[in-house]
Amino acid sequence: MSADADTSGASLSTPAAVEIFDTTLRDGAQFEGISLSVDDKLRVAEQLDWLGVHWIEGGYPQANPKDAEFFARALTELPLSTAQLVAFGSTRRPAGKVDVDPTLAAVLGAQTATVCIVGKSWDYHVTEALRTTLDEGVAMVSDSVRFLAGEGRRVFFDAEHFFDGYRANPEYALGVLEAAATAGASCLVLCDTNGGSLPHQVQAVTAEVVRHFGGDVAVGIHTQNDTGCAVANSVAAVVAGATHVQGTVNGYGERTGNANLMTVIPDLTLKLGVETLPAGRMERLTVVSRRVAELVNLPPNPADPYVGTSAFAHKGGLHTSALDRAGGATYEHVEPEVVGNGSRVLVSDLGGRASMAMKAAEFGVDLDDAAAVRLVTQLKELESRGWVFEAADASLELLMRAATGWRQEFFTVESYQVASHHREGVATGDGGVETSTEATVKVWVDGERIVAVGEGNGPVNALDSALRRALNGRYPALEHIHLTDFKVRVLDGGAATGAVVRVLIDSTDGDHAWTTVGVDTNVIEASWQALLDSLVYGLVVAAVDS
Repeated sequence: MSADADTSGASLSTPAAVEIFDTTLRDGAQFEGISLSVDDKLRVAEQLDWLGVHWIEGGYPQANPKDAEFFARALTELPLSTAQLVAFGSTRRPAGKVDVDPTLAAVLGAQTATVCIVGKSWDYHVTEALRTTLDEGVAMVSDSVRFLAGEGRRVFFDAEHFFDGYRANPEYALGVLEAAATAGASCLVLCDTNGGSLPHQVQAVTAEVVRHFGGDVAVGIHTQNDTGCAVANSVAAVVAGATHVQGTVNGYGERTGNANLMTVIPDLTLKLGVETLPAGRMERLTVVSRRVAELVNLPPNPADPYVGTSAFAHKGGLHTSALDRAGGATYEHVEPEVVGNGSRVLVSDLGGRASMAMKAAEFGVDLDDAAAVRLVTQLKELESRGWVFEAADASLELLMRAATGWRQEFFTVESYQVASHHREGVATGDGGVETSTEATVKVWVDGERIVAVGEGNGPVNALDSALRRALNGRYPALEHIHLTDFKVRVLDGGAATGAVVRVLIDSTDGDHAWTTVGVDTNVIEASWQALLDSLVYGLVVAAVDS
């Protein structure tokens, strides 16, 4: 342990280990854009258990039928090897009785060995939101904890609005904690519910609470990110002696989110030496972050610390030259592999020969110095016209292969043509609009000229269909290659419809995923460039794998 002193004079003692309490399935699910089915929740819980968190808060069983179904199915469908499932609820109602309270009954009905209930610790909320007395506010907490503990449950108590409450009336806020601890709570969780506290405030108050209870009961921390300080506040609380940390995967949560456990965990372990996960689990962080992002159907944030795709990406020429000569320690604060991530070199007009050579080595392309220098010049010229290769590694790899003299021999394009048809309701007779797109491609394969026509719901779909029809049966790998996303960006809005556009196409074959790029003043031509690169790259990958 390390000991320091905070500004209030209280002694701080950073613990050797903390428990990680994940609330993605409850608090995280309140994030805008997230709507989890029961199956989704079960799959997320599996990922959390695989990561090695200690507690998984499964939801509020009285809140909706899905949460109730989740706990019922978890009994037989969710074998946990590391984590324990927790049901969430609230204290009894004002002037109510614990033995007939529907919320407490639902929490018990979830059949989890551990429960977490929330109660008011800010006097303002007791008198104004609950419309009851401060004594009754304390009794609600005490009665509820005692009842659940008497039913054989381990009880965690979330002290809602604790930091605001402590600032307004420290005597009352501490009195609520004392009531919970005396009634049998095993952990007192200090919640920054409005997310308005700053690290120095959280550290000082947490230290006072830890000192007040003298180790007789565990103290935890739950922070929201409204000031952008949720992670820093969680770390500050641990430095002050908290041994229980609540947060979510990727920082999902209401409003601006909760403390991001993908950052809190490595911050505590790699920077402070505080044990958070079982041995060997830290390197699973990146995989879990991305799998959960997929399950909640939100794109991962590339700039997320530790686990983001850009966390160890290097673009500037000075950075990449230093990495080439001295390794990652020159511009990486930890080894990326420790958290399951990896270094990436981004080739752009900011880079030079070293960047190009390192990127070629990453692709397995044998690029000599002369070719690297020529390619740097070519790339800078292309990027001046709107091409971006840091987001399109597949197009970049094809460009590098071409610089070595390689030419793809799968097929040669002679020409393509696209026609779109639009008919208004007067013509269709039903008041609707009828649209269709037809594409014709002419290609050469093994000396044979092939003409094929494809139809689709747009130019890209029609071109893709026509090209696949032309190559039908010649390259079985194409059956597994699918376009997964299509993005268009106007690069010069001032030019209106004559502007240059950039098209990015994401593709996959089920085992690999890649991105290609095309740029032109004609959106169909830009799309065609990106489409061709996508299919050619997929065939190259298939050839290498075979």
